[in-house]
Amino acid sequence: MAVTPPVCDFGWKAPGFTLPGTDGKDYSFEDIRGPKGTLVMFICNHCPYVRSILDRILRDAAGLQAAGIGVVAISANDATEYPQDSFENMAKLAQEKGFTFPYLHDESQEVAKAYGAACTPDFFGFDAEDGLQYRGRLDASTKQAGPADARRELFEGMMMVAETGVGPKDQIPSMGCSIKWKAA
Repeated sequence: MAVTPPVCDFGWKAPGFTLPGTDGKDYSFEDIRGPKGTLVMFICNHCPYVRSILDRILRDAAGLQAAGIGVVAISANDATEYPQDSFENMAKLAQEKGFTFPYLHDESQEVAKAYGAACTPDFFGFDAEDGLQYRGRLDASTKQAGPADARRELFEGMMMVAETGVGPKDQIPSMGCSIKWKAA
């Protein structure tokens, strides 16, 4: 079922975290933070919305990192019910695709809850002072990748944050599969 997260709550402060990465290291928000901002993405391996845009995510992440934006991806899905999203499979995907950013496992789902993550993908773009400035979509893609020349909304929004400290006022929310929460 497709889920759409709420609109950007401008200035909301990024919750801290420390999570294990697929490269064997632990990462905190402070480790990820970039001098011009930080992008926290909630993704997973199996979601068709993520799979349709993964190459675009990697392209835009590399460009943002070059511009001084720290980038991290977090998977919080219940890997017992969704084995494709296991830590081992996360590590395989990160290696196969050559992730240039840490891919972290939120097994307890506490970080996803603290962020209010709703779906995969869900993008949280913060300014240099860790205030939320972007919570929109990557581009016009859905379960299928949009046109190759689709406007790069996330990239443009985060470049605006890097240059001015402020995100675009008009943002279109991301859409994707719901986070696969563990049974209570």
